[in-house]
Amino acid sequence: CFPILSISLSLSLPAKLINGGIAGLIGVTCVFPIDLAKTRLQNQQNGSRLYNSMSDCLIKTVRSDGYFGMYRGAAVNLTLVTPEKAIKLAANDFFRQQLSKDGQKLTLLREMLAGCGAGTCQVIVTTPMEMLKIQLQDAGRIEAQRKATALAQGRAASGHLELKSPTAFQLTEDLLKRKGITGLYKGLGATLLRDVPFSMIYFPLFANLNNLGRSGAEGPAPFYVSFTSGCVAGSTAAVAVNPVDVIKTRLQSLTRGGQEDTYTGVTDCIRKILRHEGPSAFLKGAYCRALVIAPLFGIAQVVYFLGVGELILSLLPRRDP
Repeated sequence: CFPILSISLSLSLPAKLINGGIAGLIGVTCVFPIDLAKTRLQNQQNGSRLYNSMSDCLIKTVRSDGYFGMYRGAAVNLTLVTPEKAIKLAANDFFRQQLSKDGQKLTLLREMLAGCGAGTCQVIVTTPMEMLKIQLQDAGRIEAQRKATALAQGRAASGHLELKSPTAFQLTEDLLKRKGITGLYKGLGATLLRDVPFSMIYFPLFANLNNLGRSGAEGPAPFYVSFTSGCVAGSTAAVAVNPVDVIKTRLQSLTRGGQEDTYTGVTDCIRKILRHEGPSAFLKGAYCRALVIAPLFGIAQVVYFLGVGELILSLLPRRDP
């Protein structure tokens, strides 16, 4: 759920939607295995550790579920990433227009406010998307934990250890039946606490880093400067809000291992993590999250630099007025 970079703000909304959708689809496909490892590492609690690191998690996932096991939950993201970007881009344009004075260039603070407003609107899609994605990503960890428990208890018959993972449709249907539409928005508060500060950190940091590489007072920064600035700013913001991302992941995980804590809300989650796992638990998966965010920004920069959206629009037949 990366913000669209500020160099794209001069583009038309249709071009932004195309570029954002393409960047999201390519980015999710490229970094999803790392995101899966992040979710599983963040959900591990003391006494139920299955993975020692990102690489250990990915190796064990491939061994147990095959190569495509690393893409559990990807279909949800790939389906919803385009409407997510459409909402964020349209909202960002709306807030920028509302905050601008007589068409003058927005100040950095107003750009931050516009980005935060867009991020707030985006959670309409982001929260259910992440909710379903986390269940599917974490299913393999829960299965492995249950199998290990069964083997330890002497129930080694393979037929009794096979556990089928639910599909995104089955999860959605079950949540709607049991809790209504609010079931899909569990962890909404934590999602807001993550995404709004992320935008507040990212936008000013990117703007300042990008300005350092400008060739002149008015000229745009070279592509490689914007690329590097986006990667550095995105990774920094991702690590900064990682504690909230851990809380969000824990709150949105519906299935738990036998010895794992359950949580009633953000405060309860923070208290139990501090009591049972210590402050370092809030940094679980931080390097994975940084590795996920940096390529997403890089891919977005490449898509915008190549003008993919503008190229597609130019190939469409134009209607005469």
